[in-house]
Parts: sequence; C-alpha cells; structure tokens
Amino acid sequence: MRIGAFEIVEPIPELRDPHAFAMIRPWVDVGSVGTLTLSRLERFLGSKDLGKLARPGNFFDFTRYRPNIRLVQGERRVTIPNSNLRYATSEEGPDYLFLHMMEPHAGSEDYTDSILEVIKYFGVKRYCRLGAMYDAVPHTRPLLVTGSLGEVPQTKPVPNLKLRSSNYQGPTTIMNLVSEGIDRMGIETINFMVHLPQYLQLEEDFTGTSRMIECLSSVYPNIPSDLAPVRRGQRQYRELTSAVERNSELKSLIQQMEAYYDAQQDEEQASVEGTAAASDVNLSPEIERFLDELGQQMDNEE
Repeated sequence: MRIGAFEIVEPIPELRDPHAFAMIRPWVDVGSVGTLTLSRLERFLGSKDLGKLARPGNFFDFTRYRPNIRLVQGERRVTIPNSNLRYATSEEGPDYLFLHMMEPHAGSEDYTDSILEVIKYFGVKRYCRLGAMYDAVPHTRPLLVTGSLGEVPQTKPVPNLKLRSSNYQGPTTIMNLVSEGIDRMGIETINFMVHLPQYLQLEEDFTGTSRMIECLSSVYPNIPSDLAPVRRGQRQYRELTSAVERNSELKSLIQQMEAYYDAQQDEEQASVEGTAAASDVNLSPEIERFLDELGQQMDNEE
C-alpha cells in the first residue's frame, strides 16, 4: 500500500494512539545520537519494519548519500540509502512509530507532505524529535540538553536540561515543514537536542546518546535509564582526556571552555536564586573567535 511516497508493508498494523520518535540525518544528528537512540529504543521495544520510500532517488542525490555494496551469500548487492519507518506495539500505554528520515535534495515538498500523510494515517498523538548539534562545551562537564515539552509532564528531573523555545530567524532546513504541519494538525510535540563538544566530532557519541535516553526516560517511565550506553561513553571520553594531556593547545582550549561553562552555570543558578553572580572569565582571543564562528555555524544548523 502507498501512503504518499512511502510503500507500507502489509498487513498494515492498527496502532493505538502512537507516539512518533523522529531523527533527521545528517541535519542535527551529529555523533549519530538520534540514530543510536532510535536503534536502542527499537531493540528494547521489539520494533518491526513498517515501510520505506518506494523511489528514494526521487528525493536523494546518491552522489551525496552513497549506496553501499554488500556481499550476501557470496553475491554483491547494492543497498540504496532510504528513509525507513518502523513500529512497535505496547501492552500498556501508546504504540510507537520510528521515523528514520534523511534530508531531501529534490522534491522536498512532496517528501515532507508524504511524512505528514504517514503521521496523519496512523493517528500520531505525539511527535518527538531527537537530535544533537555541536556547541562550545567541554567533554569534561555534563553535556547540555535543550528542548521543549509543552504541557508534557516529567516523572523525574534531569540535570543540565534547559527547556526553552527557540527565537531563531534565518536559514533553516526544509524538514521544518514537517514541524509546521504537525503544529497545524494539533499534535503534541516535544524535542530534545544534545549539545556535543565541537572539537571532538565522534562518528558515534555514546555519551550524547546516554544523555538523550536519560531525557526520554524522564518523560516515558517505560524507557529505563539503564538502556543508555553509559560505560561506552565514559570510556570514549576518558580516552580523549588522555589524548588531551599530550596536546597543550587543545588542553588550554578545553580549560577555557570549562571556565566559560562554569561561569554560565553559576549565572543561571544565581538567576534562579535571585542573587548576583560576578563573571570574571576572560577568554583568549582564539576562543572568542572560536565561539563566534561556532555560533554562526549553530545558527545555520538551527
């Protein structure tokens, strides 16, 4: 069966008030945080294939998203990049949709309309977008997470989670048409964005993934916080710390980031407590320039 540009596997499941978890690659999926989080949730909840784009070449440039050749029982087979849909059912609470989306290079309006058609067809009640972006944060401090929950309650507090609405204006991704469409449908929306160290840029950042799952478990009691790959993340960052000790320039940069991070935390805590906080952190011209350039990059990614 076709829903928009998606070919849906039959028989089509009847989902009960599903919540959709979405990630968008490569936009806001640095460190593969969104990809890794969805993969862990799918394994935990026992997900199944639901569908994929019938003709992904209508939307994607395969010189930018490269196909892969794999050997299957001695035969070479080409795997074409695609946007995939999966689902999971639950005996208690809502069922789940998992949207593995990629940014389109062509036919963007048809692509985003098709995603919205899928969301409408299955009667999605809540849309949760997960992602990560680079920021001027040190790996030696708890990773920051920003996002919004609307009226959705949390069952437990999460440290270093800043809930706020964005007032950004400027260039963005066409995938925000999905967010606009969901708002028009009146679907409940939440999102979490993990901020990762810009100087690190791991292919798979397990500390960032751990932070994402920690945030999700504060909203979904059936998602255990120990699902997070905490030890793998700690090992990654410990290895980086060892490497930093051998690089005096990077060590100095991180020390200044730590001072900047701590000053920002002190100011926010003072604001909450209604007291004054003096910030006497003097950043070097190099890190000031780095922060300015990173700010411009973050605006573009936003």
